Amino acid sequence: MKASWDVFCSVVDNYGDIGVTWRLARQLVAEQGVQVRLWVDDLRAFVPLCPGANAEAVQQWHAGVDVRQWPQAWQPVELPDVVVEAFACKLPPAYVAALTAASPTRLWLNLDYLSAEDWVGGCHGLPSLKTAGYQKFFFFPGFQADTGGLLREAGLIPARRDWQQDAETRTAFLARWGVHVAPGARLMSLFAYEHPQLPGWLQALADDSRPTHLLVPQGRVMGDVQGWLGGEPLTLGPPRSRGALTLQVMPFVSQDDYDRLLWCCDFNAVRGEDSFVRAQWAARPMVWHIYKQEEYAHWEKLEAFLALYIQGLSPAAAEALLGFWRAWNMERDIADSWRSLLGHWPELQAHARGWADEKARQADLATALVQFHRNWL
Repeated sequence: MKASWDVFCSVVDNYGDIGVTWRLARQLVAEQGVQVRLWVDDLRAFVPLCPGANAEAVQQWHAGVDVRQWPQAWQPVELPDVVVEAFACKLPPAYVAALTAASPTRLWLNLDYLSAEDWVGGCHGLPSLKTAGYQKFFFFPGFQADTGGLLREAGLIPARRDWQQDAETRTAFLARWGVHVAPGARLMSLFAYEHPQLPGWLQALADDSRPTHLLVPQGRVMGDVQGWLGGEPLTLGPPRSRGALTLQVMPFVSQDDYDRLLWCCDFNAVRGEDSFVRAQWAARPMVWHIYKQEEYAHWEKLEAFLALYIQGLSPAAAEALLGFWRAWNMERDIADSWRSLLGHWPELQAHARGWADEKARQADLATALVQFHRNWL
């Protein structure tokens, strides 16, 4: 009999939480053979990620996942074998009460945010203090072997390699959104938070000797791009050109199509946990716009990742990469650091491919979760 799982997601920051939990739920069903109910408290954030979804439906099925609206007034349900409390969301008190009274005991996992910090490996898999007399366990995604790994579907890396070697398929894919890249142009994507220094970077691209075609998925950064254009409305449709830079707005696409978009690009600027991981699997140079936290806690997370990511780079390339990522995330001038980065481009390209291959040799998150359940039984 298939194991049953409940995955709870409280939408906090636009698409980050739902992006991870939806991808995880799909993989658990498709590759691990388990039954999954995905409880979401704001289905409006789910609809853009899953074409055909209904923001008002109490229950709907997509990719084999039973997607449920997480109601404010909780109604009793049959308990699953495994409960995943994603990103410290608070389960309904009535649900917790049912868990504590249930026999046999269910596995309760607190799936935490992704981090490269040193302490993560030591805390991964440990029991937490009991909640209402019930033991739950910490489960940390991560980049090291002593963590829960990263979300990665079976066959993802070979599929990406085939895609990047097939120019005809990439051209046809981009043409679906009216994207036609000029010969010799650098194709890049920009999915980021608001950034006051972004106009300087855009100007650097416009002044470059090599043309750039920059795809801007609809999101929070569009206001900065529009400001650089002089306030000219930035909407879906034909591209806009300024000097060597061509700008084009992309609609919000499904997760699978966003993966392919990242695979098409020579450079990707991303934000949020899900896009951060998918850009790494794209095996192309990138920058991560980390979510700001109080007391600058996000800087520690950023530096912890960078300490891992620069391993294997030459000192000059590592310095250029560190300078650009820090400038981007500390809202410093990013134009000069971008020019420095371009001076090491071939090495950064090879490094991105090697990093993706190295991380793909570790167990993926969905497999690690299922194995943890089996070992717990």
